[in-house]
This record gives sequence, structure tokens and C-alpha cells, in this order.
Amino acid sequence: MQIPRFSKRCSPLVFLLAFNLSNGLSSAQDPDPIATLQEEAVRANRSDWGHWGPDPSKYSSWKNHSNRLIPVYTFGTDLKSVAGENSVYRDRAALEKLYGQVPENTFNPDAEYFDQTDVYRLQKSAIESGKKRIILFVFDGMDWDTTRAAAIAKQGNVSYDSGRGQGLAFQNYRGAKTDFGFFVTSPHNDGTNINVDEQIVTTPGGKVPGGYDPSLCGATPWSPITDADYPIGKSKQTKHAFTDSASSATSLTSGIKTYNAAINVDPLGREVLPIARTLQQKNVPIGVVTSVPISHATPACAYASNVHRGDYQDLTRDLIGLPSSYHPGGLPGVDVLIGGGWGTDKDKDGAQGKNFVPGNRYITSEDLAAIDVANGGRYVVAQRTPGRTGTEVLSDAVQQAQNSGARLFGYFGVEGGHLPFCTADGNYDPVISFGNPTPEPAEEYSDEDVQENVPLSEMAIAALDVLDARSDRWWLMIESGDVDWANHSNNIDNSIGAVLSGDDAFAAVVHWIEQHGGWDETVLILTADHGHYFQLDRPEALIP
Repeated sequence: MQIPRFSKRCSPLVFLLAFNLSNGLSSAQDPDPIATLQEEAVRANRSDWGHWGPDPSKYSSWKNHSNRLIPVYTFGTDLKSVAGENSVYRDRAALEKLYGQVPENTFNPDAEYFDQTDVYRLQKSAIESGKKRIILFVFDGMDWDTTRAAAIAKQGNVSYDSGRGQGLAFQNYRGAKTDFGFFVTSPHNDGTNINVDEQIVTTPGGKVPGGYDPSLCGATPWSPITDADYPIGKSKQTKHAFTDSASSATSLTSGIKTYNAAINVDPLGREVLPIARTLQQKNVPIGVVTSVPISHATPACAYASNVHRGDYQDLTRDLIGLPSSYHPGGLPGVDVLIGGGWGTDKDKDGAQGKNFVPGNRYITSEDLAAIDVANGGRYVVAQRTPGRTGTEVLSDAVQQAQNSGARLFGYFGVEGGHLPFCTADGNYDPVISFGNPTPEPAEEYSDEDVQENVPLSEMAIAALDVLDARSDRWWLMIESGDVDWANHSNNIDNSIGAVLSGDDAFAAVVHWIEQHGGWDETVLILTADHGHYFQLDRPEALIP
């Protein structure tokens, strides 16, 4: 009997299920039921168990973000200072300060929800209260419905239809003070134009203002949506912009509302300082880890500034302490940067402006050589290496960085720039995604693609080990970015797999914390930057 191949992210429960199936113990069952649901729904563009977008008659009618409320889970602190009676949405003056105006139908004297800018304030308050270690864990694109789908698949039953829920590690964990709430993600505006070469905003104010109307989209993430077009900015009653990852991540890290595509600049293009850089001024080491390219919107917002999120090579320069378009004199750079982007080459990229260098889209070969300790730089470089496992490459680099006091740069990925997509069954075997007029083909990975990369959990622990060797105080962002990529593709199999992969990373981080001083001086905030528009109509269908 041949035992099936499993990913390093596969949980024991998934392993046991798959082993039993391969052993003939459940031969009548579909060996990969969620992948089958995905493939059948894509081919028919219809499903009775769920759909994406405002049209329930189609499996896929929307492949972008939405304005839905987003869950947040805290560990080592609570949400009392920002939620309920302290919500900014109960205060007209505070709303005007936040948005630059009081958005239409946004003031709500009964709001239990708060704003994603409050995540910045929670981090700031934690530091002011004496906490030494701050972890911001972002599941990019993971709204409440996506979380619930993954929880159902993981625990094998439908155990909740509201609230915090259970089934995932971050839902279940009670080893620290913990809290649950939800927030608004709408940006300052959508439709602002910029000049990337001059690094200026050319049309401040944009076209569509931000805001949140609970009467149309719900007072909770699980409330019914009464206007199906409202979450995507197409309502005929109230029109509010939905956010992109750059604006929303800027809110999480810098505490302001700004235009879509902005990286730590305000609506006029003026720089704002993310909390990581204010902490660095106090000699606090900074780390950034992501499962997608290193200078995508969320990891970039941990540290960099730019008028546009697509200026990838310059954003990377900010992250690694080299001169960039926005910072000609250079920033100090982060202490640890680990993520994707390896092997992704382009000859042209108009979004990056005139200074784009053909080659790797996210870091030039010249910049990579300049930061390498082998060439007198400040970073031990660990990148995907043919013939060596990613685990071995990263582990060796961590040890070298710890022993020498150098920084750490880890660079991995497959074609497209991300880590291999882990699916709901724990394997690396995606199926087709929705496309028009034909389905988007499934990504295929070689054995080398899997072996030469590392899961997010190992990246996170590597960052923790290096940061902790540098100081007893540090700040770390961890991004499970492939949740967003899966949801953009309207692929429930990839979406669940990405959440479970991130959940494995959370469990690994929690174990590390418990083995390294516990929670007395640590705060972890786990959330998403925005949601999509998946609606689960028949939850029991996702039970494996």
C-alpha cells in the first residue's frame, strides 16, 4: 500500500483521515471532497452550498474585496478600550477626524464594532503598558465566512452560526487573556491617482468616499446583508468604497484612513510612520514574514512608504535599508524579512515607474548582492536553493544570524511569487479556479517546489528565533497572504487550505511563546485586513 504524500502543514487529523481513505477504510467517500465541490461548482458556475458575490444563482459573480466587517482575536490583551461604548462609530467628532468628514449613514450610536485603525492603537497601548513583544498576525482577506468555512472543514461539523466560533487553533486557544470583536475596513477613498516617478498624489480625494452603513451590510459579520450590492460599492442607496490591502494595512500599522493603493502615506501622499519604525527609533528589532511576495501591500506596510503599492522593488529597498524613490537617503531597514517572490522575473513593469530594473520583480540582483553578508552587507541571505530543502537552508541561515548578530533575509516561492498553495486536505494539489470564459487552470507543483520551500510556520519561528536573539523587545508581522489570493480566485479549496496553513503557523507561534517566557510581556493580535464576498449557503457541505 502506498501512503499518500502530505505537506509539512498537514494536521494530524487530516493525515489520519487521508490515511484511512488510502487504506480503503472509507472507500465510498470522496478522497478529496472539498476539491470536488470546487471543481464541480466552477464547471457549472452554480452551487447549492455556497457562492461568491451578490448573485446566488452563480457560483462566481465577484472576485474582488468587500466592505464586510472583519473579525479580530487578541491574546494578552482585550478590546474594551475600542469596542462597544468606546467605538469611534458612536462618536461624530471622532468619525469626522478619522474620515475627514462624517460619512453618510455611518454614525451608529449602537455600534459594537470598531475600526481597523484601532488595531494600531491596541499595539501602541500594549507598548505603553509595558509589553515587550508585539505580534501582528494578518490573514489577508480572511473574513468571518472564510474563517467559518475553514473551521467546519477542520473539525468536521457545523458548530456555530455566530460569534467567535470554534474549531481553529486561534478560536480555541485559552492560554492567555483573549478577546474577540470585529471592525470596519472601509478606506478614506477609492479613485485617487498618483505619479509613481514623482511620488506624488495628483487627484486627492478620489472618486468614492469610505464609510460603513450597518443597515445595509449588518451590525455583525454574521448579520444578513440587506443590499447585496452595498459590500462591493454598487448600492443605489448608500455608496461607500471598499478597501484594498494597501489602504487597510496602512490602517493596521499607522492608524489612519487613506486612499486605496497607498503605502503608509495619507490621502495627500504625505508620509505617516508605521508603529514598527517608531519602535525601531527606540532600538526595537523589527521582523516581517509573509507567504506571498516580500513587498506586497501588507508586508510593505509594516515598514515602507510609497504613493503606490505596485512599486515593488522600491518598497523592498525600504524594507532592506537601501535608497528608494520615496526615501533617497534610505531607511534603516528591518532586522528580519522572510517571504516569497523568488524566481518571479519581468522585463517590463509600468506600475514601478522609470527606475524598474528588469529581472526579479521584487528585488533586483544588485540589491540582493548588496545586502548579503558575504559581500559585506548586513543580512544572512537564505533563498530557495536547488537540491536543498527549504527547511535546511533557512535553519542554517538562522543559526548563522544568531551566531554573528547579522540580520536575516529569506527568499522563497514558486512561479507567481507565493509559497505553494496548501489545499483543504493538507496537500499541495490545487484544482481549477473560476474564470470566464474558461476556468483558470490549477497550479501544479513539482516535488522540488515543495521541498525547496518552507511553510509559513517555519518562517514565523525562524523570525522569532532571530529577533529574540537580538533583544528581549521586538515587533513582528506575520502574514498568511495566500488566503487573499485564494479568495480572489473564488477557490474554496485553496481558501480553506490557506486558513489552515496560517492556523498551523499560529499554533507554532503560541508554542514558541509558551516556551520563551509566556504571555506576561507578549501581545498577539490576529485579524484580517479586509474581506471578500463568499457566502456559505449549506455549511454541512464542507464537512469532509
